[in-house]
Amino acid sequence: MQPEIIVALLSLIGTLAGSLLGVLASNKLTNYRIEQLEKKVAAHNNVIERTYKLEGEMQEVQHDIRDLKQR
Repeated sequence: MQPEIIVALLSLIGTLAGSLLGVLASNKLTNYRIEQLEKKVAAHNNVIERTYKLEGEMQEVQHDIRDLKQR
């Protein structure tokens, strides 16, 4: 085989391997970022749920105060 063909094939293999490793690394970083965003969203949703619960409790307290004032 001619040396030029061997060099071209080795270059092709190197390019393909480098591209594949780059894609895998990028995919790993993207998955990590998505996981971090999911954690932040879960924390945010927890705050929203707690806020709704507190708002309901505040309404009950306001009703109790109103009832006590009427007595």
